[in-house]
Amino acid sequence: MRSRTMRRTAIRLRLAGALAAVLVAGGVAGGPAAQAAERHGKEPTLADLAERHGRYFGSATDNPELVDEPYKALLGSEFRQITPGNGMKWYATEPQQGVFDFSQGDEIVNLARANRQKVRGHTLVWHSQLPGWLTGREWTAPELRAVLKKHVQAEVRHYRGKVFAWDVVNEAFNEDGTYRESVFYKTLGPGYIADALRWAHQADPRVRLYLNDYNIEGIGPKSDAYYRLAKELRAAGVPLHGIGLQAHLALQYGYPTTLEDNLRRFSRLGLDTALTEVDVRMQLPATEEKLAQQAEWYRDLTEACLAVRRCVGITVWDYTDKYSWIPAFFPGEGAALPWDEQLRPKPAYFALRGALGGK
Repeated sequence: MRSRTMRRTAIRLRLAGALAAVLVAGGVAGGPAAQAAERHGKEPTLADLAERHGRYFGSATDNPELVDEPYKALLGSEFRQITPGNGMKWYATEPQQGVFDFSQGDEIVNLARANRQKVRGHTLVWHSQLPGWLTGREWTAPELRAVLKKHVQAEVRHYRGKVFAWDVVNEAFNEDGTYRESVFYKTLGPGYIADALRWAHQADPRVRLYLNDYNIEGIGPKSDAYYRLAKELRAAGVPLHGIGLQAHLALQYGYPTTLEDNLRRFSRLGLDTALTEVDVRMQLPATEEKLAQQAEWYRDLTEACLAVRRCVGITVWDYTDKYSWIPAFFPGEGAALPWDEQLRPKPAYFALRGALGGK
């Protein structure tokens, strides 16, 4: 059965590649924005196709790129959900202790409202991108607990009714399933996670609350740790509604073949799941073979989400290689997203359409 699926995929990818070549060679008048408008008028977008399955399809974005009008046009037409890449993180929202600045997050929320898109809040508690005032001194447990509570509740209250979900705690575990030694864990112990969820729920009882991490797509020590923690939190009545699987994948490390089973076991706990930061990077240069494999992975992860009722949506970590984070963090790697640097659709885009039931 798998071989038949792969043969069908290969045929579809050849067709997709041909179509992509036609689009590129044809130089559709008006560039990417005109292409987006034409697609939106004549055939369903990725978001439209996902909604037929009761899912959302979204993209991350970031404030500096919102001056790029062709990029912004495609962002507004193809997706029904957006996630701020950096504008809601602690360094941006509380640059000085007790002094809040929500301007970057607000810009993205306002853009989403104008495009009738929903927003995923990202992220309240994370070990990285913290302001210097927080990391530059030692805290007692009561001091840091008060700081954490104030930050979580101030931000959640500010965006109450404006975001549908929050990544409350981001990347809490190491690869082996032990707790990451963040300033929060070292000072407050593992209970900071339950506290952050409770505080967020108090500030906005309607928002969906997630734990979010990378390398938890397949079943293994790290995802097992989340499974145990989620089970404990649910049993204790802590308001946890979902697990975000980032899905930053890389061709050289292999596809997480237990993704669907992993999504199912979290759903059996009564939790939603979402693929929250999807990209599939490769070692450069990109070749036709690598792009075909990438497309198959995008198809497979989409099909895995569609197969599990409580997998509620998919978000790519920005949609174009033009604004991908990968080259800066993984030298020699890139080409990770469904659109290239010229905002042209790649085979991965057509694979996504096929997985969602489009042409």
